[in-house]
Amino acid sequence: MKEKINVFDYAETISKALRPGILLNSNGEKFNSMVIGWGHLGVVWGIDTYCVYVRQSRYTKAQLDKTGEFTLSVPLNGADPEITRICGTLSGRDIDKADYVTLVEPETNHTPGIKEYPLTIECEILYAQDQDLSRIPESVVGRHYSGEDDFHTMYIGKIVDAYIITDEE
Repeated sequence: MKEKINVFDYAETISKALRPGILLNSNGEKFNSMVIGWGHLGVVWGIDTYCVYVRQSRYTKAQLDKTGEFTLSVPLNGADPEITRICGTLSGRDIDKADYVTLVEPETNHTPGIKEYPLTIECEILYAQDQDLSRIPESVVGRHYSGEDDFHTMYIGKIVDAYIITDEE
C-alpha cells in the first residue's frame, strides 16, 4: 500500500538522507539503482522538481536518456548497509540489482520504487544539461573530477508522484 505525501513536507528527511546516499532508480533495459549523494528538491518553471547528477560513464545515464524518467527511493529509518554497498559499488551492467531489493510497482511512471527505502518520488525528465568543467571552480574540479571526460549530466525531474510505501495491504 502507498500513502500519498506532499514531498516538500519531507524536505528535511530527504536532505539528511542524501549525504549518506539515497537511491536513483532507472528502468531501461532492466531495473537499476545507484546511490547518489548530490541532488536537490525545488521548484523550476513553477514545477515541483528534483535534480539529480549522473556521471557520463554510468549505466544509469544511458537508461535515463532512453526512458526519460526516474524514481528516487529514500530510507526513513537509515540506509541498509548491504543495499548501499551493492547499489553504490557494483554496476547494473554486471549484475541484476533487482535481486537485492524488493521492487514495488510505480504509480505514475514505469520505474519501480524500493520497499526497503519507502519514501518514493517518481519523476519525468524535463531537462538535461552536461556540465561544463571550465565553469566549475578549480577547487571543486580538483576534488571531484579526474579529467575532461569525467563529468556529470544534470537531470531536472518533474515530480509526478510522491508516496511512502507501507506494509499495510
